[in-house]
Amino acid sequence: MSQDLQKIFSFIDAHHVMSMATYADNELSACNLFYAFEKQSLCFVIASADDTRHIEHIKKNPQVAGTIVLETSKVSHIQGLQFRGRFEAMQNSSLEKLYFTTFPYSRALMPKLWCIKVEFFKLTDNRLGFGKKILWEKG
Repeated sequence: MSQDLQKIFSFIDAHHVMSMATYADNELSACNLFYAFEKQSLCFVIASADDTRHIEHIKKNPQVAGTIVLETSKVSHIQGLQFRGRFEAMQNSSLEKLYFTTFPYSRALMPKLWCIKVEFFKLTDNRLGFGKKILWEKG
């Protein structure tokens, strides 16, 4: 695994909430979601009900974009991750286990789980130098 991906994974592991944007029928939607991340498959595992606006969009257009950010007012500490990927219904029981291990209280709600297969990462990390960007793209 490259050093760049290790830095990206470390950032992802330090957080648990993402913002995600969807688009369909000439309408944008954004939401916040708890996530678990599986490094081997480059998959964010999230829970969401079928009747949400973002899932309605995803059924028409599975391409999504999102961010994870460290909230800070110190410019030298700014860190944030942008990603793009494809949203899919969960088909892997080990990913289900990962989500429920990460968020055990959610099992009581029996949420529907989904996977965002990441195709692109852009990590900004000012601790490595002002405006330092680390890019990764699938294939």
